[in-house]
Amino acid sequence: QVQLVESGGGLVQTGGSLRLSCAVSGRTFSSRSMGWFRQAPGKEREFVAVISWSSGTTSYADSVKGRFTISRDNGKTTVYLQMNGLKPEDTAVYYCAASSYALSRSSYDFGYWGQGTQVTVSS
Repeated sequence: QVQLVESGGGLVQTGGSLRLSCAVSGRTFSSRSMGWFRQAPGKEREFVAVISWSSGTTSYADSVKGRFTISRDNGKTTVYLQMNGLKPEDTAVYYCAASSYALSRSSYDFGYWGQGTQVTVSS
């Protein structure tokens, strides 16, 4: 089992920044990559970013590329999502997830999920 706990969400104005954190514990050796997904009201959950634990290689959704940065600590204990230039369309519940696959963008490849943290961007 892998336990994930997100933090850092909140209310911010357009153009502002937030940094989300995901604390990782449990059988972390089974996880090859970590991802962030988000789900807005009435919409499906969508991929935001993913990072490989070993190489640090990253991949981003086009909608956040150049504004968001995913990073991890080498101890496999925390994953971050730095969000700059926030827009109202970024408003969603953000979820951290762990995968035994390398750099997948599909939520189906992520077996462990956190409870989510709300991000609200006001216009």
